[in-house]
Amino acid sequence: MIVPHVAVVLAAGGSTRLGRPKQLLTRDGETLVHRAARLALASGASRVLVIVGAQADDVVSAVRDLPVECVVNARWSDGLAGSVRIAAEALDHATGATLLLACDQPALEVTHLQRLLEAARRTASSSAATRLGDRVGIPAVVAPGMLQAALAVQGDRGLRDALNAPNADVIGCDAPGLALDIDTPEDIATAVAKGWLDDD
Repeated sequence: MIVPHVAVVLAAGGSTRLGRPKQLLTRDGETLVHRAARLALASGASRVLVIVGAQADDVVSAVRDLPVECVVNARWSDGLAGSVRIAAEALDHATGATLLLACDQPALEVTHLQRLLEAARRTASSSAATRLGDRVGIPAVVAPGMLQAALAVQGDRGLRDALNAPNADVIGCDAPGLALDIDTPEDIATAVAKGWLDDD
């Protein structure tokens, strides 16, 4: 059984190293932002926020057919933390878990999101995250208190420090393919070779 939760898709970045919006790259003809939002909905989320910023009009248009809420981060160039703060503010009264995911991990599948949700149910912290080498990161399921900690975060770190704090009690779930996030043309080439992105 999937626990009640809301989901936040982080899709505001400027893709400066890539040179084009990663949100609009495609897998099987579907933009990555649409895919991430669709998987968030498929996870059973009662509410899905898509945080947009750079190329906002195009990103909003890409998810227009889905029952999601687009929230604009006008200061997207300040880094990931700003988007997480906006999500925390929008979900200020949320009492359940929040599933945080990005749109630049093309290997993501809904089964991993469901594993995270199930793992979060088994820990006192009600939090679980994706194991990425020697740390954990997003996608992640966080309790309301950890999400509100984002209000004090600056720069491009998001909730990384909170998720990896010694006393965080965050369960790590393996998903090796998610170590590849799309930042450079070389990342695109790797993802295309693995069948995770369309070759355009």
